[in-house]
Amino acid sequence: MRVLVVYGSKRGGTAGIARMVGGALRGAGIDAEVRSGDEAEGVAGYDAVVVGGALYSSRWHRHARRFVKRHAAKLRDKPVWLFSSGPLGHAENRREDRPPVKQVQRLLNRIGARGHVTFGGRLERNAKGILASRMAKTRAGDWRNPERIRRWTLDIAQQLRPESPDPAARGAPRGRPHPS
Repeated sequence: MRVLVVYGSKRGGTAGIARMVGGALRGAGIDAEVRSGDEAEGVAGYDAVVVGGALYSSRWHRHARRFVKRHAAKLRDKPVWLFSSGPLGHAENRREDRPPVKQVQRLLNRIGARGHVTFGGRLERNAKGILASRMAKTRAGDWRNPERIRRWTLDIAQQLRPESPDPAARGAPRGRPHPS
């Protein structure tokens, strides 16, 4: 099983989440490769794909967005999961069932992704740029939750294991019997 983890990141926080996802997949015995969306050449040779993008003003980072659009036809034929990162602050990250922003929802529908999650973001105190430096004065910090990222990733790993005895882990609807 080979999984490609692709990300779009401006300040490195989303790249860090992608590395956490890749590490958790490898820890679960899955071969995972982590690449920036502007470096990833395609999805051939991979059994599944995870794509993550940083959110800026409710828009996914262009490298993640462009990767999905460029490879949409092939992504429709593979198990794909999406993640976003960006909410800053503890109150923003209490809600684990946050729906994707409209732009990401359209991409999710376009490729038939199996799921999406939004993780907290990171903003360093010395962030560059007019908006980022203003935000950093009051919202600097790291709200990524490594344990939540690991749990989400291990759920993906479980779904990718065809020998799993748990029907929910194979992608069957939860709460309904799996057809034999």
